[in-house]
Amino acid sequence: MQPILNPAVTKPSAFRQMGPSCMHVCLILFPGFPMLTYVLAREVLHLANDCAGQQLFTFQTRTVAGAPVAAADGTPLRGDQPDWHGAQGFDLVLLCAGRDPLNCLPMGLRAFLNRADATGATLGGLDGGGLILAKLGFLSGRTAVLDQAALADLVPDCDDIALTEGTFSCDRQRLTTAGGMATGDAVLAWIARAHSPSLAARVAESLAHGRIGQAGAQQRLVQAVDPLLDRMQAIMAAHIETPIPVERVAAELELSPKQLRLRCRKALRLTPVQIYTGLRLDRAAQLISTTELSVQEVARAAGFASPSAFTRSYRARFGAPPRSQRRARRAG
Repeated sequence: MQPILNPAVTKPSAFRQMGPSCMHVCLILFPGFPMLTYVLAREVLHLANDCAGQQLFTFQTRTVAGAPVAAADGTPLRGDQPDWHGAQGFDLVLLCAGRDPLNCLPMGLRAFLNRADATGATLGGLDGGGLILAKLGFLSGRTAVLDQAALADLVPDCDDIALTEGTFSCDRQRLTTAGGMATGDAVLAWIARAHSPSLAARVAESLAHGRIGQAGAQQRLVQAVDPLLDRMQAIMAAHIETPIPVERVAAELELSPKQLRLRCRKALRLTPVQIYTGLRLDRAAQLISTTELSVQEVARAAGFASPSAFTRSYRARFGAPPRSQRRARRAG
């Protein structure tokens, strides 16, 4: 049984002790939430405080049920607040959900979001959290990044939501993202609007992004010789944290596993499993070089069952373990 994580948080009772410029963020976790999304949002806010040299942002985690909830990788995490009090104290409320976001919508959630909205908070949906905001009517008349197929199935009567194909959208106190690495850019964009562009730029530099991602920017994979393999890599890249079987990838491409394996070997001289593992390790290398996430957190975000298995695979691909590469980066 995995230990229940209890992140360091700031309690609502401490809000009044902060300076007037301090801003308060609440992240609400739903069962099956993507761990990568959670840790990126947390990391950006922590780095913002480090860059500023003071606590400009507090970060509180709640769970939708009040009790601990499990991430997509099975890791349970408990929140700081067991009920829906204190909505008026937040500047940003983020809903973080996975593949089945509408399975757990408690009665107090809508009222909590209404109170936060009424006092000027930005409401955000990370991954499946955007569908929850759409279902509850908070994206009406807004531009949003949402899974169009899931939106049509789960949220009828949503014609007044303007969908965009970017990785995130920030429109009039509403923030939605496609999830994954886009979460970091989305939170940076909110910091730029809510606090200052200069601070956001410094945080982006600390993350080694080089720039703040722009809403509407597309993430693209390297072009393969076979266009179908571009689709394959896109499917794999969308399931980094919780890898799916290669058989499912083949089925989505309307191929048998054998046909997919032959096409991969012919075009790339690799098997589908090798390509998938390479994408996950490339994502891990990006996190090692651009964040201060622990090796265990990076392993989870890249879809590895254990840090030891991750470290072995990482060393085999890059010639050094992740901790060594991080030390070399800091020394450089």
